[in-house]
Amino acid sequence: MADPFEVRMRFTSQLQHLNASVNSSQKAAHYALRYRDMDEDLHSCILEQLERQNSMNNRANIMYFIEHLCDMAQRENHIEFVRMMQRDILRVVDAVAPSDGSGAANVKVVRRVLAGLQQKSILLPDTVLEIEAGLAERDTAATTHPALSPISPNAERSHQPAHQISDTTTKAGNGVTRLDKRQIEQRIEEDRERHKRLRESIWAVGEDGDGEFERLWEEASEIGEDDFLTAEEDAVERRLVGEVE
Repeated sequence: MADPFEVRMRFTSQLQHLNASVNSSQKAAHYALRYRDMDEDLHSCILEQLERQNSMNNRANIMYFIEHLCDMAQRENHIEFVRMMQRDILRVVDAVAPSDGSGAANVKVVRRVLAGLQQKSILLPDTVLEIEAGLAERDTAATTHPALSPISPNAERSHQPAHQISDTTTKAGNGVTRLDKRQIEQRIEEDRERHKRLRESIWAVGEDGDGEFERLWEEASEIGEDDFLTAEEDAVERRLVGEVE
């Protein structure tokens, strides 16, 4: 049997090093399900990492990981992870996008994951609606909160002693932790990667290839008299062009 302390440490390390790739989230999810007998401890690791005030980017990555974990746990019929996440979903949301506005940029992340969890029948529609109501006010802070203002790596730090300078965040004059330029660029790259995967999934065609055809057939309107007239006009125009050439 694996050492519980070692399992926690390795899982914590995986959570801290999550990125925008699907492989990163799937690897951590597989690890959690591998040690499913320690599900309560691993669930507590997720909450601890979210509530330790890690970087905004890391909390967003953990939020996306939660969707992967719940989906895989549901498919492997280990619903304890799902039940614990259903129980603590409000706590998770408050950690990823706090009400003080410091995680306003994560509001869209939370909404996207909540929609995915609802689509997979992990969260009830009423639960999602209740959380959405609380997110509305936090979303308005996305353009006003000082934590989201990009800063130069040397700005506002030149007067600080060397031991107080951080490579990732900076304390503003009002005590709010602000992101530096490197973190903002990292977030942009990760969001770009996720949007790329989203577009790929939208255009994905099933193995039989008939799903997209059936969808387009259902969406297409019935042929009417105007369609025949348009076709005739196009045919006449093509003949005229051919004669000119």
